[in-house]
Amino acid sequence: MSRLIVWWDGDADGALNMSADECLAIHSQRCNEFLVRVYGWTETTVSMGAFQKHEDLVGFQALHGVPIVRRPSGGGAIVHGSDLTYAASVPKKHILGSKPQLFYDVLHKAMVDVLCEYGVAAAMHRLEEDNNLSRSEESFFCFDRRAVGDVVTSSHPTSFKLMGSSQRRLEQTVLQHGSLLLRRNPDTPSLARHIGVTDLLGESPDWIDCTVLSHRWLERVAENIQATLVQNSGSFAQTHGQEIAVAAARFRDKAWIKRR
Repeated sequence: MSRLIVWWDGDADGALNMSADECLAIHSQRCNEFLVRVYGWTETTVSMGAFQKHEDLVGFQALHGVPIVRRPSGGGAIVHGSDLTYAASVPKKHILGSKPQLFYDVLHKAMVDVLCEYGVAAAMHRLEEDNNLSRSEESFFCFDRRAVGDVVTSSHPTSFKLMGSSQRRLEQTVLQHGSLLLRRNPDTPSLARHIGVTDLLGESPDWIDCTVLSHRWLERVAENIQATLVQNSGSFAQTHGQEIAVAAARFRDKAWIKRR
C-alpha cells in the first residue's frame, strides 16, 4: 500500500515557508513518496503567484507594509494569517503527479467531506457554475477566482470560495500549495478580507481547532486513495532547517519578489 507522509509544522515567515515547500518537493523526489506539510504564518503575509505582476499588488494601498513573498506555484495572491495552509508534493510518476486535476480534486474532495461534518454547506466548484469565468481568471486575489474543483459554499445566494490550490510542475515532482480560509483577516482591507469557515457558521475565530481539522482532512485523503497515513511527530522545517535557511535567501531577494 502507498503512503501519505504528513508533517504539522509551526509558524514561520514567508521566505522560510516557501523554501520549506520547495525542500518538500525535493524530498518527495528523493524518497518517491506523497508528502504533505501543514503550517502557519508568524504574521499577516501576502503570497503572490509565481506569474503575477508585482505592480498589480502595489495598487492596493492598504496592503503597503505587509510582508510579501512570491510562491514557486502559480495562482492568485493570498493574504495569509487567518487560514490553514498546506504544501503537498508527489513524484510525477505517482498517479496524482501524472493527473494534475486528480491531485487537486483528491485534496479538495476530502476537505469538502470534513467541512460538511462541521456543518458547512461545502461543495466542489464546477465549470458550468461560473457565469463570469474571464473576470474570475483575471482577479488578483485567489479567493476572487474560481477554478474547477475549488471548495465553495453551496447554500448561499452568493457562493463563497473557502479553499483553493495552485500547482507547479517541476522536473520530477509536482508541488501543490493550498489554503483554507478559517475567518476574515482583520489586518487586511475589505477587498482582500474574504469570508472564512467560522464567519459562515457564526462562530468565534477559535471555534475550529486547526490541528483536529487538518488531522481529519488528511485521514480522509489517505482513506480515499487507499494509502497508509504516516504522521510525523517532528517538524519538517526543523528537520531540514539548514537546507531551508540557505534556500530562503532567494525568496527574500527583492529581485525574486519583483521578477514580474
